[in-house]
Amino acid sequence: MRHPRRWVFAGVTAALAMMTLISVWIGQLVAFFPQHYVGAIAAALFIGLGLKLLYAAVKMSRNGGLAHEQADALSDVEAREQGIKIWSVRAVLVEAFTLTFLGEWGDRTQLATITLASANHPYGVFLGAVLGHLICATIAVVCGKFIAGRISERLLTGISGALFVCFGLLEVVKLA
Repeated sequence: MRHPRRWVFAGVTAALAMMTLISVWIGQLVAFFPQHYVGAIAAALFIGLGLKLLYAAVKMSRNGGLAHEQADALSDVEAREQGIKIWSVRAVLVEAFTLTFLGEWGDRTQLATITLASANHPYGVFLGAVLGHLICATIAVVCGKFIAGRISERLLTGISGALFVCFGLLEVVKLA
């Protein structure tokens, strides 16, 4: 909200592409293990993460939105900006890259990318994941302020949890 969107978008996109590349590489390493073990671990992780998300959705306030997350992010940015008077393009790119890279490390998307890359062609997984990240980043940068107050975090968490449980169950069916 405080910097030109194109700079933020470039930093975020670079971080997500780097994270995807690392995830695909890890997935390719995981592919050397027997697939039935990898599939069983992936199914357990997907179902576990899905159940955790569903539990979190049930515990969330019905009318709670993303306001608390916005307030936390804004306070972090303001604390960082106290010592910075002029932001250069490089500083915004580095800040957006670093915050996104660290924030996305070890998240559900990374797990999904690793799992997909262990069983599918790495270039296809990389291209699909980067394209998905690109679309999400575009929506966030262009429409983030408008959408944030109108989407229920509880609903998104519930849908995400249900999808992860479905992915886990599909993996179980594939193993059978």
